[in-house]
Amino acid sequence: MKKPLILITNDDGIDSKGIRFLVSVMKNFGEVVVVAPDSPQSGMGHAITVGDKLRLVKSDLFGSIDSYKCSGTPADCVKIAKHHLLKDRNIDLITSGINHGSNSSISVLYSGTMSAAIEGAIENTASIGFSLCDYDPNASLSHTEPYISKIINNTLNNGLPKSIALNVNFPSKSNNKIKGIKVCKQANAYWEEIFDKRLDPYGREYYWMVGNFVNHDKTRDNDELAISENFVSIVPCKFDLTSKTGIEYLKSNWDI
Repeated sequence: MKKPLILITNDDGIDSKGIRFLVSVMKNFGEVVVVAPDSPQSGMGHAITVGDKLRLVKSDLFGSIDSYKCSGTPADCVKIAKHHLLKDRNIDLITSGINHGSNSSISVLYSGTMSAAIEGAIENTASIGFSLCDYDPNASLSHTEPYISKIINNTLNNGLPKSIALNVNFPSKSNNKIKGIKVCKQANAYWEEIFDKRLDPYGREYYWMVGNFVNHDKTRDNDELAISENFVSIVPCKFDLTSKTGIEYLKSNWDI
């Protein structure tokens, strides 16, 4: 049988530990092609390069696996792979990550990792973003492998709904065994930012964004709670941001 064609990207850069681990797992499921940023792109969201050059350079970081480093964003990587590098082939699956740091709840909107997966969903390709809730670039990833394999097997054998990307978050490795996988909703949680005003060595003002993460969600089916209870969380995400309740409100209450 023809092997599935799997595109792998990330937002931490092509030389990160997370993408190396993901490649080592995904090569067991099909033919892997890597197109990833040549430098870290965390927090870039769904930015794309407009009005500037994009460079795509062959890489030997993954040995015999076809791999390229791209000067653009994670979304750029998916676009240039789909419409240039692999334009004459059908990509069966796009995986992004493994990100070093959580992309649960509101972070999905800022995440380059998840924006690459959502870009894949826009292209009607099954797409998954994987993140580890540990910001250490050298954090252990070994405990994620059986769950990645289970999720990939399900995706390849049972499929995903059209235009849906999966946001998968793993708890950091601990002495406690992961309890399983939970399909969740995005938690009602967000960052309360504070801008710390500082001075550079020349006495000029600049600001450093800091803050606290606050979870206001009291439900039992949100991703933040699942991760805190040592489950792997899966949130199905869609790129259509239309609010149906907003439509009904405007139609009922606005004079338009």
